Amino acid sequence: MKICNLKDKEVINVKDCTILGFVDDIDFDICTGCVVAIIVPGPAKLCGMFGRDKEYVIPFKCVVKIGPDAILVDVCPEKVLAPCL
Repeated sequence: MKICNLKDKEVINVKDCTILGFVDDIDFDICTGCVVAIIVPGPAKLCGMFGRDKEYVIPFKCVVKIGPDAILVDVCPEKVLAPCL
């Protein structure tokens, strides 16, 4: 699978069946070439009009399954929510 194909997939948390969003970026180790985390934009501020200041940085080890339309992850959303860099 190509990395660009991940951007078309919805990320769903299997803990509570919530939709976290779509993959926006990938974090990978340049030495090994392995994917370290997938990055999903966090909740929108004030009805989505003022952008986002946080994002979900989901460790790749938390990915349960990558399907044709969705990526299933097993995370606690509060623990993977980080400020945008």
